[in-house]
Amino acid sequence: MSGHSKWSKVKHQKAVTDRVKGALFTKAARAIELAVREAGGVTDPEANFKLRLAIEKARDVNMPKENIERAAARGKGKGESSLSQILYEGYGPGGAAILVETMTDNKQRTVALLKNLFDQFGGSIASPGAVSFLFTRNGLVQVSRSLYPYDTILEKALLLGASDVVETEEYYELYFSYETFAAAVKRLSEEGITPDRVETIMKPRSTITLAPQDQKALEALTQKLESLEDIARVFTNSAVENSASPSL
Repeated sequence: MSGHSKWSKVKHQKAVTDRVKGALFTKAARAIELAVREAGGVTDPEANFKLRLAIEKARDVNMPKENIERAAARGKGKGESSLSQILYEGYGPGGAAILVETMTDNKQRTVALLKNLFDQFGGSIASPGAVSFLFTRNGLVQVSRSLYPYDTILEKALLLGASDVVETEEYYELYFSYETFAAAVKRLSEEGITPDRVETIMKPRSTITLAPQDQKALEALTQKLESLEDIARVFTNSAVENSASPSL
């Protein structure tokens, strides 16, 4: 490879990395801003559980402290913002139900982007309530299997009223109702359990098995959606994307 072509490849790879990092920072900043605004300007993570989760995610992507503070200030009203959080619903390949959680400052742009991607993959945007009833809002706590024995985690889960415990290859996943989630996370911390991941999710009440080609198309659509700055998270009722072995 010539020096010129090698340098061009390096520049291209760096540009891609910078774009990905920029999108992650944008999403993290928007989540922090919304968390502060929804709590009436509360910027103390100990008193604002949603903000605590948003800051933890921002740190996971190595977002600088000053960026975090600036986003919190915007949420408190220091600076102009038209940011809003909107949940869109749709049907994907094979009829899969899809929820798209967005954080956007331009609703028309976001809707156009969503419609374009859904159309590309043979899906469609649905009206509010069309598929959301197929999901429940839950709290998810992910704990490393290498750090804690199964019996300990199961005992804590039962004590704290977990609705489900799932074992994956690396983690125990504890599910709680949205209403009891914050209290459960606090109790786990007091019990000496340090989670690897804590977040709210939309969990499907039941899942569907798609044909291989539809599953592949759904995964491609999900990846495209998640690459957009306006998109926070995507949830589906695909059995593959929600697969694990329940243990409670």
